[in-house]
Amino acid sequence: MTYNIAIDGPAGAGKSTIARRVAKELSFIYVDTGAMYRAIALFLLRSQTEAREEKVAEVLPEIRVSIRYRDGEQQVLLNGENVSGLIRTEEVGNMASRAAALPCVREKLLDLQRELARTHDVVMDGRDIGTRVLPHAQLKIYLTASADTRALRRFRELEQKGQDCDIEKIKKDIIWRDEQDMNRAVAPLVQAKDAVYLDTSDMTIDEVTEKIKSLCR
Repeated sequence: MTYNIAIDGPAGAGKSTIARRVAKELSFIYVDTGAMYRAIALFLLRSQTEAREEKVAEVLPEIRVSIRYRDGEQQVLLNGENVSGLIRTEEVGNMASRAAALPCVREKLLDLQRELARTHDVVMDGRDIGTRVLPHAQLKIYLTASADTRALRRFRELEQKGQDCDIEKIKKDIIWRDEQDMNRAVAPLVQAKDAVYLDTSDMTIDEVTEKIKSLCR
């Protein structure tokens, strides 16, 4: 029987960083579902497709998203192209938030995500992992932080990559994405009833990692 850890939370809460770290220390596979949605978003931006159900449904048959692991690191493939380094921009993130609200997009990725969890011990992060994708996960975490903290973390991340960024714009984007994610009709971002609430505003990465590992034990 596999062991699944589901980590949900708003944009910029550090889900990917924490999930990757926990997975590595537990020798689990890390599944970044947000990256899958970002891959679809990248396709929509490249093809100039509007994020509307009928428009996206037309092009979905042309989109193949898959996951592979090289040296323990997840790579996201879009129609065979490794796009892991192309999907972390704010533009792609905002489009991913719109695309993720569409039922046709969520259904396309659901089977792939569940199959990974059925066949491997995984740490999976996203917006609806504990509530919809892996409702029977053995451990569920709702990971969050204040909007100011999340904006600052994102600002520093982009700054380290040499990208020009405006912290106030980042904060506005985060608040907008929270609104989108929490109020969409399909699989909105909510804390699962059996999830552990974890506010990381005043916690280090090491502290959060150890907390989740202790909960797992």
